[in-house]
Amino acid sequence: MRTADRGAVADHGCSMTALDLADDELGGILAYYSTHHTPPEALPVVFTDFHRTLAPGGHLMVVGRVGNGEHRRERSAYGNHPAYFESYLLPADRIAELLGRAGLVVTTRLVQEPAEEGKRAIASFLAHNPDEAPGGQGPHPSSLR
Repeated sequence: MRTADRGAVADHGCSMTALDLADDELGGILAYYSTHHTPPEALPVVFTDFHRTLAPGGHLMVVGRVGNGEHRRERSAYGNHPAYFESYLLPADRIAELLGRAGLVVTTRLVQEPAEEGKRAIASFLAHNPDEAPGGQGPHPSSLR
């Protein structure tokens, strides 16, 4: 995670499931090929924390593998190099739904279908933290400081 302060960029190495950041601290978050390694039951926590740490109007980009709900355990990657990791390939619609439930507004969704047999679809989402509280209940609480 990175924060911007007067043009400077800071890199925050932290877990997506336990962001040690203040509310409204970030202007943007890039989750690049990371959320599909997170168990589906933990994604609401991750996306809610993304919402909490994004300043009103802040942007989020999520890119990762998608599918039909498969849970894959891989033992190699990048040209058959030994690696062990898990992937949870949720449908793109489900990811968009979870982002929305976390209070984020999804503005763009792109799904790239695989060009080759054996490859997996990739989805990209752009979202933002709205300037108002969810449900149009007036200004976002952080803007009242």
